[in-house]
Amino acid sequence: MGLIVKKSGIMTTVQDLGRTGSRRFGINPNGVMDIAAARLINIILGNDDNEAVLEMHFPAGEFEFEDEAVFALGGADLGAEIDGKSVPMWATYFARSGSVLKFTKKQAGSRAYLAVKGGFAVSKWLGSASTNLIAELGGIDGGRLQAGDRVGCETSGITKILTIGTSIRPLYSRFPTVRFVPGVEFASLTALSERKFLSDSFTLSNDSNRMGFRLSGGPLHLLDSDELVSAAVCFGTIQLLPDGQIVILMADHQTSGGYPRIGNVISVDLPILAQLGPGDKVGFHTVSVEEAERLAIRFERDLCFLRLGCRLSQS
Repeated sequence: MGLIVKKSGIMTTVQDLGRTGSRRFGINPNGVMDIAAARLINIILGNDDNEAVLEMHFPAGEFEFEDEAVFALGGADLGAEIDGKSVPMWATYFARSGSVLKFTKKQAGSRAYLAVKGGFAVSKWLGSASTNLIAELGGIDGGRLQAGDRVGCETSGITKILTIGTSIRPLYSRFPTVRFVPGVEFASLTALSERKFLSDSFTLSNDSNRMGFRLSGGPLHLLDSDELVSAAVCFGTIQLLPDGQIVILMADHQTSGGYPRIGNVISVDLPILAQLGPGDKVGFHTVSVEEAERLAIRFERDLCFLRLGCRLSQS
């Protein structure tokens, strides 16, 4: 059983929750940009949270199912249709042999995710199926999906149709306020720059990708210009560039950096950030480490309830 790529789309890659345990060797983690979307659709399919998915951007690809399959879509709404019929987001859906899935219109968000019941059969590198485009490893030959590629799938039978409730889905917006924990250099901002960062909005520039989101806005300044020793960074680290603009590191981020780290976007808000596109705006609100942990624990609890509910519904 497999999924045949009829059209490639602008950038479709195989991703999972990322490559762990190798950053000390300078290997970036990769993985999905919207972690919540990938986990949610895998859960309702009965898959492991870390099962590989296809991450798609608009214009997205076109795919033909070789055999019957159950799948789910999450993340951005790109106007999915199968054999001319609209496909609901955040729900399991049945595809017949020969059915063609296509995406017709970008309606909300920037990255959509496709998961199949049983998972995709793809190669792994260092324990992860995530595609590393620089190293050309993982996923399908380490690159973007191309027309004619075949993504293997596990055989799966018909399952009950399940839908994810709105209360647990990420609340996407083209102008969100994301919460962050102040970083070690946040206190080094001038008083005026600190106020600007917390009160102004910033626009996502065209020079943004899976490695980092560059934001444009009023320049920020530090109290001094001492050079910093490179230190560890992660998904969501907010860095201040020499020109006073800021960049937020995303899924393909480097493992260390020398720019001032003024904060880190909390984990539950990373999916909201990940769905922004060029021209979208974002604001920032500071929270404590304790609040960030409380929100993360609450989300994990909600996922546990969803997982349990899905299992009971199939029994």
